[in-house]
Amino acid sequence: MKYKHLLILGMIGFVSGIAGALGTIWLQKVENPAAITEENLSNKSFFKRVSMQNFADNSFIDASKISTPTVVFIKTVSQATINANPFSWFFDPYSSRSQAITSTGSGVIISKDGYIVTNNHVIAGAEKISVILSEQKKEYVARLIGADPSTDLALLKIERSDLPFVAFANSDAVQIGEWVLAVGNPFNLTSTVTAGIVSAKGRNINIVDNQFPIESFIQTDAAINPGNSGGALVNLKGQLIGINTAIASNTGSYNGYGFAIPSNIVNKIIKDFIEYGKVSRAFLGIETEDINDKRQKEFSITLENGAFIASLQEDGPAEKAGLKIGDIITAIDAKKVDAKSTYDEALAYYRPNDKVEVEINRNGSVKKFSIVLISAEKVKQLQFKNAIRSDQLGATFSPLSALEKQKYGQGIKVTGIERGLIANYGITEGFIITKFNGKVYDDPNLFIAAFNARNGKVEIEGFGADGGKRFLSYFGY
Repeated sequence: MKYKHLLILGMIGFVSGIAGALGTIWLQKVENPAAITEENLSNKSFFKRVSMQNFADNSFIDASKISTPTVVFIKTVSQATINANPFSWFFDPYSSRSQAITSTGSGVIISKDGYIVTNNHVIAGAEKISVILSEQKKEYVARLIGADPSTDLALLKIERSDLPFVAFANSDAVQIGEWVLAVGNPFNLTSTVTAGIVSAKGRNINIVDNQFPIESFIQTDAAINPGNSGGALVNLKGQLIGINTAIASNTGSYNGYGFAIPSNIVNKIIKDFIEYGKVSRAFLGIETEDINDKRQKEFSITLENGAFIASLQEDGPAEKAGLKIGDIITAIDAKKVDAKSTYDEALAYYRPNDKVEVEINRNGSVKKFSIVLISAEKVKQLQFKNAIRSDQLGATFSPLSALEKQKYGQGIKVTGIERGLIANYGITEGFIITKFNGKVYDDPNLFIAAFNARNGKVEIEGFGADGGKRFLSYFGY
C-alpha cells in the first residue's frame, strides 16, 4: 500500500491475513523456462488482432460469456520470516521462523497454448505459482516466462493446448465514456464481472515503485477489489483493453476508481518477454514532468499540455540532439504527447536503437529532432559515470541529477550497495543522503572522507528509495 495526500493507492493482489503483519519478506525467483523457438513464436495467436465480424449483440451478457472463460484464478506460495512474539528478537534474535504465505489474484489467457498475463505484484517473490481455470476448476503449476516491475506485468505459461483466449483491442481507440467490464476474482470469488465506463485515459498515479516506471493507466469506475489484480478489462465485444492493476481507495477496497494497464502496452511487453526474455525499454536520456504553475512562471510557458523536460543526461541522445531543459515535448513520431504519462507510454512501444522524431515547443516555436533511443543499461552508465566507489564503506555514490536536486535539495545518491558499513546502517540502493552529521555534502568524495573521519557518531538524514523521509542515528561505530 502507498499513501499520497491521504489517498491509499493500493496494488490489489489479495494477500492472506497474516501477510500484512510481516516485516521483511525474502523473495526468491521462480525458475525460468527454456527459450521459445522462432517457429513457435510466429504461431503465437495473441499477436493477432481477432476479427469480431460475427459478433451480433454488443451486450453485457455476450461480453461476459466471451471474456469470463479467459480469466483465471492465480494462487502463489512464498516464504516469509516471522516472529511469534514481537519482542522476541530483543531477547532471542534467532527465534524467528519461516512460514508459507499464500496470496491470490487473477490472470488472463492470451493464447490457446497456455500463455497467461498477470501483474508482476501478483507473483512477485513466489516460490510456487498455480493457475485454476474458470470453468474446469483444475489446478495447473505455472512457469514464469518474464516479469517487469516497471510496467507491473508478468507472463506465465501452463501446459495446455486447447484453451479459450482473449482477443486484444486497440487501447488507443478506447473512448472516455465507453462501457467496459472488469473480470476477475475479488475476495477469492472466482469469475466475477462488474460493469462501468472508462473515466479517463493516460492516468499517472505514482504507484509503480521502479526507477523507470511506465504509468499511463485507463481509469474506470467498474468495481475492482482485492483479488482483481491481473484480471481483464474488456469492451462490450469481450476484447481486452487493459489489465486491472490498482485501485484508489481510503479503505483498501473499491471506492469508485480503478486503473488498468492499456492493452497496447501489454502486447508490447509480451512480445519482449517472448523474443528477449526481458523487457527491452528505450530512452531519450531525459527526465520529464507535467507542466505546472511554477514551471510556467519560471520558463514563461503558455502551453497547458505536454511533457516538460526537467533534466537532461550529460552526453545523452537528447542533449546531443539539441534538446534543452524547459522544452515541452508535444509529440513522438506524430503521436500527441499531452502529459508525462502519455510521453512515457509513447516511448514504451520502442526499443533501443530505434529512431524517433521528437516534436517540441520552445518559447512558442515548434522544432523537430530526429533522435536514436538508448537502452536502460546505457542510461545507467551515463547516470553513474561520475560515481565514486568506496571499498571501505562498501557502496557507490553519485551526485544528484538536476531533477533530484530540485526535489531533494543538495546531497548525494547511493547507487550501489555491497557488504560493508553502509549496508550495516540499513541504507539501501537509491537512498538520497541530504545531511551527514548535520552537514550537507554534494560531492561523493567529500562525503566519503567525512564518513571515514567520523568520531563514533553517525547521523544521516535523507530519503529512502520510496521517497520517504529518513533519519538514522548510530553511536560507537
